[in-house]
Amino acid sequence: MPKDLSSLDIDRIVEMAWEDRTPFEAILFQFNLKEKEVIHLMRSNLKASSFRMWRKRVSGRKTKHGFPNYEPRFKSPNQK
Repeated sequence: MPKDLSSLDIDRIVEMAWEDRTPFEAILFQFNLKEKEVIHLMRSNLKASSFRMWRKRVSGRKTKHGFPNYEPRFKSPNQK
């Protein structure tokens, strides 16, 4: 897990992870954290009961896995 995350970044990641419509890919795009890293971050920043409730909610949820019609808004000069 990246160690350069500020407490504001961690708060925002937790907020995004709780949101039903925010896919893990959005967190990856914005913070460069893979789903497993988000799970680890959530486990270490939530109470055990809150973490279990969150995992139950997001497991297998379509809206948490994939951007429908996703097109990156920003492209690097090397990207086609």
